[in-house]
Amino acid sequence: MPTSVAIVGAGPHGLSIAAHLRAAGLQPRVFGKVMEFWRRGMPAGMLLRSERAGSHIADPHHRLTLDQYEAEHGKRLPRRVPLDEFIAYGLWYQKRAVPEVDDRRVVQIGCESDRFRLALQDSSTVMAERVVVATGFEGYASRPSAFATVPARLAPHSSEIRDIASFASLQVAVIGAGQSALELAALLHEAGAMVEVIARCPTVRFLSGRDLLRGSPVHRLIYPPGELGPPGINWIIQLPDLFRSLPAGLQQRVARQVGPVGAAWLRARLVDVQITAGRRPIATSAVGTRLRLILDDGSERTVDRAILATGFRVDLANNPVLDPRLIRSLRQFNGSPELSRGLESSIPGLYFAGAAAAATFGPLMRFVAGSGYAARAITRHIAASSATERRMPHWANDCSRGLR
Repeated sequence: MPTSVAIVGAGPHGLSIAAHLRAAGLQPRVFGKVMEFWRRGMPAGMLLRSERAGSHIADPHHRLTLDQYEAEHGKRLPRRVPLDEFIAYGLWYQKRAVPEVDDRRVVQIGCESDRFRLALQDSSTVMAERVVVATGFEGYASRPSAFATVPARLAPHSSEIRDIASFASLQVAVIGAGQSALELAALLHEAGAMVEVIARCPTVRFLSGRDLLRGSPVHRLIYPPGELGPPGINWIIQLPDLFRSLPAGLQQRVARQVGPVGAAWLRARLVDVQITAGRRPIATSAVGTRLRLILDDGSERTVDRAILATGFRVDLANNPVLDPRLIRSLRQFNGSPELSRGLESSIPGLYFAGAAAAATFGPLMRFVAGSGYAARAITRHIAASSATERRMPHWANDCSRGLR
């Protein structure tokens, strides 16, 4: 007997979708280790950039908030939520909202007649009528071409860094200008590493001015809970249906407003860190156990490690779990799946949440703050589709239709 809905991924989006589906009377099966990316893909000691209002994992009854987590544990979290506390909050959420999670990894999602076939890491198979892909940024790490030929140990992506202490006394170049690059540079410096940030943008930017009105009614009018993007643009980002209705060119202009930027509270922690802006590595080579970087102005650096805090770029060709036949058959835009109002792809019954939905529904989908919209939209669509299919012939939801 196939499961009605399989959710691949047990991070904030996957858990929120499962909680909403359960509240709607459906029984989804969730696969994956809970909060895995947060546990292995972010450095220890990190603080969440998002404000508290944008850091709650959405649940259908609005009960599983950070506030409730604090109340049950008798603690008060700092305004900047530490990574380890957010992971603990995610585990607490899962136990209450989605008590049964199958922690086996899905290694491939394929299609077999009118069902999806999920191959698991232990060689077993699960059939599902619908699948929600909520694997976050997995497989989408962006690596500049200049680092293509050097050993990964000399130039790891920032998502591969967990133990900051292991970089103590090393000379490290952090490549990037966003929050992950700047916070990683601060953590490395505080751990005793010699750090230089190298950013291709002409100026490294920090958020400013948001605290002046914080707590006032005016602040709530100007800044929505997600607080992504500058005033005005931020409300377009906060409303994914509005973003989706915009012409493609305007969507891209809005999305660019959520570019590389650091939180204001990082400034003080970076006072003693060298920042080189307006430069990028154009060539690299291993020199024994070290790495030589040649920048676009002809200058050189020789470092122990270069950490690529260069973000993520969704490209379904690099998705680690989708069968290549599914990937070739999906309608795409610049590597991202084209999605309907309910976050359903062009293959009936196959949904995408999180980063993969950002090209259609905007940057909010890349953040925890987008979990509520994704969960509600997918739940409404699946519930409505289920009701319709009960009145339709069995072949009507054949996922193999259109496969190439």
